[in-house]
Amino acid sequence: MGNVGDYHGVGNGQVMDGKLKGSMNGPRKGCWYEEEIDDHLKWSFALNSILHSGSSEYQDIQLLDTKPFGKVLLLDGKLQSAESDEFIYHECLVHPALLHHPGPQSVFIMGGGEGSTAREILRHNLINKVVMCDIDKEVVDFCKSYLDVNKEAFSDPRLELVINDARAELLDRTEMFDVIVGDLADPIEGGPCYQLYTKSFYEQIVKPRLGSSGIFVTQAGPAGVFTHAQVFSCIYNTLKQVFKNVVAYSVHIPSFADTWGWVMASDSPLNLSVQEFDRRIRQRIYGENQYIDGETFVSASTLSKNVRRKLNNETHVYSEDNAKFIHGHGSANMHKSSFIL
Repeated sequence: MGNVGDYHGVGNGQVMDGKLKGSMNGPRKGCWYEEEIDDHLKWSFALNSILHSGSSEYQDIQLLDTKPFGKVLLLDGKLQSAESDEFIYHECLVHPALLHHPGPQSVFIMGGGEGSTAREILRHNLINKVVMCDIDKEVVDFCKSYLDVNKEAFSDPRLELVINDARAELLDRTEMFDVIVGDLADPIEGGPCYQLYTKSFYEQIVKPRLGSSGIFVTQAGPAGVFTHAQVFSCIYNTLKQVFKNVVAYSVHIPSFADTWGWVMASDSPLNLSVQEFDRRIRQRIYGENQYIDGETFVSASTLSKNVRRKLNNETHVYSEDNAKFIHGHGSANMHKSSFIL
């Protein structure tokens, strides 16, 4: 859960219950954002202002202007995207799957309300149709109004925007998609999306909507040395029960204060060489990627020893009755702030 409130500290510490915690090297005051990573760890950074705070039918929505990361979007108190480094997350989510497909023309996005995933997909010159399905119209409208970087994507004629539950939308559709992208909120207890990480959903709803050589990719939560066992390893193992080929990869995202994970799955091979990965980037993608290329993807998919061991030995299969969640409980509290909302 993320909180926003006044901070009155000294140097690198803060005052809690009247006692100084940390070092003393000068006064520091202001408005700070704080998110609980787990029971014993919090992530905090300074704010310039609070641009918006409200709630939709499904979740709390906040937009903050921060000192280190620019504008950041929070849903249910969890940081979703930061202006300074969102390109890392979205390039990693989108481009490996589209580049591994021999000729992607149609893509279905589950979630993706801020528009950044659609933006990256629409940079591919082979794409002629993108369906972005988000359940929360207020989040989509909010992002269309506030996030200027994605205005062009929202106005692209190849984009079909649908406000609906992704499960229901995929069930109702009859067409096949070359790539399906899971850009969903994290599986948080009480949140709106954890049912879309289950084996039954992947097996009965996602896979039947993939065409020949079809690829599914999803964000898969924290993947760090100490956090990969929360949901990353079980999402990987769950997809292994449904698809023949599954690739897990991860990179550090500064604003998330952790390494983040994605999992790509298909019944077709997922084994592009560095040279072919880069050749397809040159042939297919308008503009230059800021982060991902062939060597970077090889690095991202080379996991550390303890993470590999956990993924290889994972037995948990994600289901609605046996779900796992990342830390948090789907709510956000706004405390007294030195800024006017």
